[in-house]
Amino acid sequence: MNKRIVEMILMLAECKAPISLEELADRFEVSQRTVRNDINEISSLLRKKGLQELYMRKGVITVQEDFGGILPDLDPTDYYSYKLSKEERKMVAAALLIGSAGYITLGTIADALFVSRATIIADLDDIKDFVKDGNLRVTSHSNKGLRVEGPESEKRWFLYRLSAFKIQSASSGQSTPVVNVQAGDAITIRKIVSEQEKVHRRYLSDQSYLMIVKYLGIMIDRNLKGEYIEERPVEESEYFSLAQDIIRYIAQYCGIRTTESEIRYLAEILSTCRYVKREHFDVRDIRIQVITRQFIQGVSESLGIRLTGDYVFFENLSNHLESMFDADSSHFPENPEISGIIKEHPEIRESVLENVEILRKYNDRELTETELLYIMIHVCAAVERKKNREVSFHVIVACHAGIGTSQLLLEKLKQHFRFQIVDVVSAHEASRLKEGQADLIISTVRIPECKIENVVVSAYLSDEDYLRVGNKIDAIRTSRHLSGIGEERELTAARVLEQIRPAVTSRLDKETAGEIIRDIRDILRNLFREQVGQEEVISVPLLHHLLPATHIQLDVECEDWREAVRAAARPLYEMGYIEERYISEVIQNVEENGPYIVISPGFAFPHAGLEGGSVRVGMNLIRLRTPVSFESGAYDPVEFVCALSAVDHKTHLKAFFNLVNLLRSEDFKEAFRKAETSREAAQVIEKYENGIGV
Repeated sequence: MNKRIVEMILMLAECKAPISLEELADRFEVSQRTVRNDINEISSLLRKKGLQELYMRKGVITVQEDFGGILPDLDPTDYYSYKLSKEERKMVAAALLIGSAGYITLGTIADALFVSRATIIADLDDIKDFVKDGNLRVTSHSNKGLRVEGPESEKRWFLYRLSAFKIQSASSGQSTPVVNVQAGDAITIRKIVSEQEKVHRRYLSDQSYLMIVKYLGIMIDRNLKGEYIEERPVEESEYFSLAQDIIRYIAQYCGIRTTESEIRYLAEILSTCRYVKREHFDVRDIRIQVITRQFIQGVSESLGIRLTGDYVFFENLSNHLESMFDADSSHFPENPEISGIIKEHPEIRESVLENVEILRKYNDRELTETELLYIMIHVCAAVERKKNREVSFHVIVACHAGIGTSQLLLEKLKQHFRFQIVDVVSAHEASRLKEGQADLIISTVRIPECKIENVVVSAYLSDEDYLRVGNKIDAIRTSRHLSGIGEERELTAARVLEQIRPAVTSRLDKETAGEIIRDIRDILRNLFREQVGQEEVISVPLLHHLLPATHIQLDVECEDWREAVRAAARPLYEMGYIEERYISEVIQNVEENGPYIVISPGFAFPHAGLEGGSVRVGMNLIRLRTPVSFESGAYDPVEFVCALSAVDHKTHLKAFFNLVNLLRSEDFKEAFRKAETSREAAQVIEKYENGIGV
């Protein structure tokens, strides 16, 4: 709130009759446009206090009866009714200098502090010394003013330290920060951090939590001003995934565009934080993943579109549901853009409402309209992803924040679309591109006077961004009468392998052919992942990686479900995947929570919480000679028991996703029943897993 706005509020409070924009512009010697902006800011302040906004019609402003309720807010930190000490002036001036995105004049600083320019000139050496203590320096330009030079990371920590200083109001006795260097909705930031703590099973101490929340507010403010962390070294960090998810949601819900270096720097900060250990049992991961799969199946049937093979959909929705069920019903604030998208897809809304009972049963509560909207947006994204993977386009990617952000956006786009990326350019280069060089430009900033169809997205390609790109592709396809590739003609690694297999098996013995086919399959898998951007690191194994022959036992005799759990988990203990207490933990949890481990007719998936004794990710599967009851109703009797050792919420997810898909196939179950050896059983798993998509 600047001096002019304070004076305007005081003037309006004393004014009994309506007043025009022209009169105010003459009174304050500014343009009517500036006055209009000031009036909007005053109305925003009134709205935040629950007061009636100023009424403006045809350039005439009318003050409402409760306008005087804003006057108590004109107290300390506008620096108008409060005289700053020299020490406080130094801190505020330093914050203004560092917080500015460019040069700032002495006059601007003086106006902000309501002191003379001569006072700031007298303070300048002290201000420079103060800034120098933060490993930064003040430089001056005769025609532009002052600015602070130094790494962005140092600027942010200087601002962070400044935010701790308070001004004590003489009238109210309350203390407020000397400077406000944060942006973004504080409630949203807190919720995002809290939810990602739970998703990643890393719980910050109270002090570290508050520090991260405050830092993110500063980061948002700086990003909104176009200031980004300097390039950070690419180093392995166990906190990278947590940092990535926090910033992904911050970018989505706080309206910023950011960079990969921002993620890496946040990971560095997170690595220095203190964490507390949570010992309570939590078996929700698998349960949520099971209901996610059931929900996707139901929605697929309602829409008549097969979405069950979309792993991105499964992973994103299961993570979202986990955080949603952890939060209260206010989860995230309403988003008009999401509401608008859903209105354009009434069939999506209907399909979600038809299957919402699957989710409602999970924790026995009604879902709010906002929660339903966020679920619907995930379904919309999956439908658009399926549709637009069939369209071939020539695309140029334009970024404003360096090569790291360009590559990050590029990989995100490859995960969702099959168009051909013909070039990656800087944002300023994009405005010079000529018509015909590409079908579409996807940019992280608006490109003025661009001759090629373009769409603006965030670097993290949120679901809303994805739909925006999909809608643009639809519009281009319609306007140019372009046709899609068509799913039935889609070239996949599985289809290529299907054509190659007969030529190999007809010329070689069975064992040799099998080895060569597996080598070809791995080559094709990597080749096709490279083409469509579905990169999968070694740390995310497939089902057949976790269930080789050594991890399968057939025709095991067990008298009851407890013995079956022990028989499935014991090999994991013997091979060093779990501690011995893990087995007792699973049995105790089933006794206390019911047969949550039975996830499909005839199939049990014993697992415990992450604190139950897991050492490394692994599975072990047994086929019972005689099925046993797990007291799971329609899912009994159980004939297959697969023990899981999970080290986090994600590493096993791809394997689990494929397992759940396989369990829907009676052909797979029958083939597994007929296997005579563990090796044959492992080959059945590998064959059918490859059949659902390489």
